Amino acid sequence: MSTVTASAPLSVPITLATTRRILAQLRHDHRTVALMLLVPTLLMVLLRYVFNNEQTFDRFAPALLGIFPFVIMFLITSIATLRERTTGTLERLMTMPMNKMDLLFGYAFAFGLLAFLQVSLVALITVTLLGMDIAGSLWTLLLVAVLDALLGMALGLFVSAFARTEFQAVQFMPAVVLPQILLGGLFVPRDQMHPVLEAISTVLPLSYAIDAMNAVTTSPDITAELVLDILIIAGCALLALVLGAATLRRRTP
Repeated sequence: MSTVTASAPLSVPITLATTRRILAQLRHDHRTVALMLLVPTLLMVLLRYVFNNEQTFDRFAPALLGIFPFVIMFLITSIATLRERTTGTLERLMTMPMNKMDLLFGYAFAFGLLAFLQVSLVALITVTLLGMDIAGSLWTLLLVAVLDALLGMALGLFVSAFARTEFQAVQFMPAVVLPQILLGGLFVPRDQMHPVLEAISTVLPLSYAIDAMNAVTTSPDITAELVLDILIIAGCALLALVLGAATLRRRTP
């Protein structure tokens, strides 16, 4: 019987079919869609009135505008992928002659579309209704925020291979996500950290996401540093997808 392999050629029709299947499933999962689209916006509104100070809000909001979608996409995709494996859906799909990357790119396109809607909604409300000032282009802000969400999605797909239950998938959050938030420069600038912690932060992809969001909101120019941050975020997301393909399994032991 033919099975999905990493060496089979990539197929655009199979990838798009996977994308359509995921979107069709999500269309009937109203709670998940609400979590993805509404929760980041509600968190930004809460943040605005918790600080109740425009300067403090402008300081933290840009980084959190990238962190909130990152965290939510990580949770949703890690649990969704694990659920497909535990219910046998993934095993049935992997009996087909397709490349593993067809499956993961299908997931990436489906969740990427939702990530774009999610980020567009939260960015629009944060900039217009909540009054966050941005010096750079709104389109650049959206690009960086979408890449942050895609990075969370890719990491969620990758770590789902190491979980046996949905509870274990959630347990990866404090191990994978929280250290990146603490060391990413949100609370303390990375160059003011202990040298060991600063060195660790340089290999964490969320550090570059936070740097990029701050750069967009504080400078009108697209600098070389911003371009490098964007390339690193995109590269880490692609690397996580490749690693996810390498660790993709038929079923949960």
